[in-house]
Amino acid sequence: MKKVVVINGPNLNLLGKREPSVYGAATLDELNEWLLRAAPDLGIDLTFFQSNVEGEIVTAIQEAGSSDGIVLNAGAYTHYSIAIRDAVAAVQAPVVEVHLSNVYSREDFRHVSVIGPVCRGSIVGFGKDSYLLALKSFV
Repeated sequence: MKKVVVINGPNLNLLGKREPSVYGAATLDELNEWLLRAAPDLGIDLTFFQSNVEGEIVTAIQEAGSSDGIVLNAGAYTHYSIAIRDAVAAVQAPVVEVHLSNVYSREDFRHVSVIGPVCRGSIVGFGKDSYLLALKSFV
């Protein structure tokens, strides 16, 4: 089994409540449960982390650095957190950046990711399937 860590940043704890027309109606717990059901068929052992605090996300990335992969939705930190970018660049684990919405069809400030250039890849705009596609990239 490959060990993959899913790390979610600020406001992802509000999934299902915050702008469901953009982010979907499923809660973060429902998303995680859905991923847990899919993981065994992919040969993946999943763990989850969510925080609204930048430094805690940096620490989670560092702690997951020796895993087989990291799925990272850094939320708004995607667009300006050099600390999270540097943490991604420092770890050995491949990192796939994910976003539920298509950030490129939204406000201009969401079009820039400081994290994307140091990630293995980025998957945006497929709702919860963005996470599943990221998991499949580690198989």
